[in-house]
Amino acid sequence: MSESAISIKGLLKRYGAVTALGGVDLEIPKGAFFGLLGPNGAGKSTLINTIAGLSRPDQGTVSVMGHDVIDDYQAARRCLGVVPQELVFDAFFTVREVLRIQSGYFGLGRENYDWIEQLLYELRLQDKAESNMRALSGGMKRRVLIAQALVHRPDIVILDEPTAGVDIEVRQLLWALIRRLHGEGHTIILTTHYLEEAETLCEHIAILNMGRVVALDSKQGLLSRGEDQVRSIEFVVDRPVNELPETIRSHFVRTGGQSCIVETRGDCGPALMASLEAFQAHGVSVTEVRTERPDLEDVFMDLTRATSS
Repeated sequence: MSESAISIKGLLKRYGAVTALGGVDLEIPKGAFFGLLGPNGAGKSTLINTIAGLSRPDQGTVSVMGHDVIDDYQAARRCLGVVPQELVFDAFFTVREVLRIQSGYFGLGRENYDWIEQLLYELRLQDKAESNMRALSGGMKRRVLIAQALVHRPDIVILDEPTAGVDIEVRQLLWALIRRLHGEGHTIILTTHYLEEAETLCEHIAILNMGRVVALDSKQGLLSRGEDQVRSIEFVVDRPVNELPETIRSHFVRTGGQSCIVETRGDCGPALMASLEAFQAHGVSVTEVRTERPDLEDVFMDLTRATSS
């Protein structure tokens, strides 16, 4: 059995003259919390659709838990649970009926009903279990989609923009459940435009741009790439900035109130010491120093800009 949850080799997908995926190679380890990031049109949805068997590749191979998604598609799909970005639902059934029908697609019967009830409880859907799907709010429909993806207890859960347009309660419920599933050994794959979510949750990250993988690394490895980017140091002083001599104020890129901000690239030590010496020379006391380091969004923007030309 493969040591990778998902193995992608030489994946090529075209739509007419448009190349959606231009030869993607990607290995996602078992048990990982993996971020799949990229701007709109980068190829993320095409990649997910190919993994899920909804789109056939023009070239290359994709396997899920060692099962080829074309030659052994039934086994591959049993290993996957996908939460789609779109709110797709059957308007003719209640919430509980939808989950039982979904369970039946995987050959599961009454023996799975307890798990369905647990999902209803954990996603706060008990009160809506007998409600028709068309009567639910958008946030409630999103919860049902999450329950559908988990109803057969898949090894791998793919979340395609799961928190887009949802309220704080749904977001917290989702992440509490997904963190627990990850802790139990499930592989989680997340696509999101909320990069703070990816930075908080993901251990490994791939960044796609223009149909290609432009970065593949651990979260810390990606963040370390931002060490030579511009970062800011904010000094809070003991008096209004407009009372400081111009020789000090001109040293900073932004000033206001009792705050002076300098920007630096790479090692911030020299800029920090030069600023402190300037304050000391004019008898100005610094009451607080704050540094702002590049985050995942900074690294993401730098990589996608560099590979878009």
